Amino acid sequence: MGRPTTKSDLIIAATSNYEKLRKLISELSEKELSTPFDFTEDDKKKEAHWKRDKNLRDVLIHLYEWHQLLLHWIQVNMSGESKPFIPAPYNWRTYGDMNIEFWKKHQDTSLIDAKRNYEESHAKVMQLAETFSNEELFSKGVYQWVGGSTLGSYFVSATASHYVWAMKKIRAHKKHCGK
Repeated sequence: MGRPTTKSDLIIAATSNYEKLRKLISELSEKELSTPFDFTEDDKKKEAHWKRDKNLRDVLIHLYEWHQLLLHWIQVNMSGESKPFIPAPYNWRTYGDMNIEFWKKHQDTSLIDAKRNYEESHAKVMQLAETFSNEELFSKGVYQWVGGSTLGSYFVSATASHYVWAMKKIRAHKKHCGK
C-alpha cells in the first residue's frame, strides 16, 4: 500500500504498522535489548537519528513525542489558537535539534515507561483520527492552520510512516547484533 490518502487507509496503515512494530519489539532478544545501537560502521546511515538513538527506549520515546506534537497541535488549533506543528523555537529546518531535546529529556525514562507512553499515545492519536471525517483528514483547505497539506498527512507521518522508520532502525540493530 502506498501512502494513505483516505481515512480508512490511514487507520489500516497505522494499525498494521503499529502491530508489526509491536511484534518486532516482542521478538527482540535480551542481547538485542541490552546492546546499544551502533551504526557508525555503516556509511549509508549518515542521518543524525542513526547517531542519536542508542536503544529501543530512545526510538519509542521519539515516536511518543511526535504523537504528543500532533495531539497538542490539533487540540490548540481546534480551540481557535493558531500554532505551527513544530513548536518555537524550532521549525522544519531545525526540528533535528528538537529531536535531540526530546532524546535528552528522556534519558532517565525506563524502557517500560517508554513502551507504555508510546502505546497510550498511539491509542490517543488513533482515537483522535476517528473523530475526523475523510474530507477533514484528506481534503486541502479544510483547516487553514494545516497550510498547503492535509491534516491526514500529519497523522500518517506521526503513525504509519514513523513506525516504518522505527522498524527499519530496529531491524538494522538486530542485523548488527547478529554479526
